[in-house]
Amino acid sequence: MNSAMADRLLAINREFYVRFGGQFSATRQRLQPGVKKILDSIREDESVLDLGCGNGNFLRELIQRGHKASLLGVDFSLPLLREAESSPGVEFREVDLSQLSVNSDQLLVEGGWSLITCFATLHHIPSTEIRLNILRTVRKLLRNNGRFVLSNWQFLNSAKLRSRIQPWSRVGLDESDVDEGDYLLDWRRGGEGLRYAHQFSAEELSGLVSQVGMRISDSFLSDGENGRLGLYQIWVCA
Repeated sequence: MNSAMADRLLAINREFYVRFGGQFSATRQRLQPGVKKILDSIREDESVLDLGCGNGNFLRELIQRGHKASLLGVDFSLPLLREAESSPGVEFREVDLSQLSVNSDQLLVEGGWSLITCFATLHHIPSTEIRLNILRTVRKLLRNNGRFVLSNWQFLNSAKLRSRIQPWSRVGLDESDVDEGDYLLDWRRGGEGLRYAHQFSAEELSGLVSQVGMRISDSFLSDGENGRLGLYQIWVCA
């Protein structure tokens, strides 16, 4: 995918989360089962950087559990960050993940982060090149024995969500303009919106992890009525 097309897809999502950030947040007031499983594995002395923190519920839960180490959440959506910033004890910053490598120095902590999380976010990032830039930056920000935990939406596992897939012609594009696994989905709460999302396969993620010098230590499916709407993985340094 060329950079102009990647920018076009990023702009679609940027417009969506600015326009529908409040409505989206209202549907994300409860943590997903997979996220809760990850929460139970986090020690109170582990520093945590949450990429695509949204309304901050994940980090808010850590504070409520008595977390002692540094917590930082970053997101590009100001409507979501305004809600997140109501959480005392957590720092939040406006950061565009597609430009993460450019902003990486301001996210450094001494010794590196113990844990970096990226829940339901990477699937909104188009192009292998941008994804690899993000993942290499994650590797740079992690301490040597740190962990990277990510989840990716498996919307094709749901008949209801498959019905939300829209033709690319709605945004003036064609299937030949995008990569395999790229989809346009509609949103119907508080008005109609459109979002770009990518359906990752386990094989595709394995290819990415090997290119950034890490390995998958655990992988599981969770979330949704069928327990198969989120693919969770834990990456560690190879």
